[in-house]
Amino acid sequence: MLTYTDEQFEGIDFSGQDFREAELTRCTFTKCKFINTSLEEVTTSGCRFMECDFHGASLNASIHTESAFMNCRFEHANLFVSKFSFCKMTGSDFSGAELNGITIVQGDWSYTNLRHVKLDKQNLKEVRFVESDLMGASLEKADLRKCDFTRANLTQTNLSGADLRGAELEGIPVHVLNVKGARMDTAQAIMLLRSLGAKVE
Repeated sequence: MLTYTDEQFEGIDFSGQDFREAELTRCTFTKCKFINTSLEEVTTSGCRFMECDFHGASLNASIHTESAFMNCRFEHANLFVSKFSFCKMTGSDFSGAELNGITIVQGDWSYTNLRHVKLDKQNLKEVRFVESDLMGASLEKADLRKCDFTRANLTQTNLSGADLRGAELEGIPVHVLNVKGARMDTAQAIMLLRSLGAKVE
């Protein structure tokens, strides 16, 4: 089993290698490639991945705690039952990624590409999605309390049955929201009514 602590890697090509069950602690990877790499059950703690490419990588059952994946590419990666706790994912691209069973505990997922992902019934409380692209995503019956969706793209996003209480929706055209059956707080309900032309007194 691979174990790296306080290591730094830049421009290294790890594509196709076996990192299964590896333990990475406070390591920094800059512009490294993990294309089709086996990262099943890998654990990262306090690591930083900057502009790394995880295209087609297998991260099934991987666990990440307070790690950062900034401007990384996860196209067609397998993140089945992976867990990200208090991680910073800003600017990363998840096009075509498998996210079934993923666990996200808070963290910052701002500016990410999450188009058409399926996160139904997920507990996503207090996650930051500022200016993220969630077009066509499904968040049906998800717990989205106190999430920050400021200026996020929620066009054709399925929010039916979701709990949106306390979520920040600033800068979002309310008419694009599919909120059938969603739970909203009073301020959100008033905002929705006013956007539809109602006079709320």
